[in-house]
Amino acid sequence: MRFGNVPAPTAPENQRARPALLVDAGPLITLAYANALDLLLRPGWPLRMVDMVLHELTRRDTPTRERIRNFVEGNGIPVMPTQTWQMYQLRVQRAAGSGLPPPRKANLGEMAIQESIMALALQDPPQPAVLLFEDHRIARAGFMLPEGTLRTSTRSFLRMLEQRGFIPSAAEVERCAVEAGRAFSPLEYP
Repeated sequence: MRFGNVPAPTAPENQRARPALLVDAGPLITLAYANALDLLLRPGWPLRMVDMVLHELTRRDTPTRERIRNFVEGNGIPVMPTQTWQMYQLRVQRAAGSGLPPPRKANLGEMAIQESIMALALQDPPQPAVLLFEDHRIARAGFMLPEGTLRTSTRSFLRMLEQRGFIPSAAEVERCAVEAGRAFSPLEYP
């Protein structure tokens, strides 16, 4: 389902002037439940997937796995490689070969996102970023990001889309996600 009749704007020739949009797992799950992943393209910001986050979302058979995978592949969304993902894969291989339990996965998506945003900030010129999230830990000051990186919750992102006329109703998207079975985060940040 597409929300509103406003077409997604085409990306400008100079994408460096526009922030890259990086999305944590929570918003992707919520928008997939609402059948509204296309809303991530509405602001016209270059969307980037983080390898570890994509793995978290597609490693198990879930109600949203195929929607997310098809959205990323169908829209040619670049996947940013991270050392976090590479090290996780290496540890999985070592554990399998030695009979040890698999390595922990907790917080690896967030670590990979931080790594990706830092890599963007270190480019010359620096690439600004917007981080879309639902996890309360990311809203805390202890979640370190380069200066100029914007953090926004799914709820605030949807309200921004509504205010800019990209969708008729943020509440309608939220309702669709909840009715489809998503326990939508109440977090609104900023």
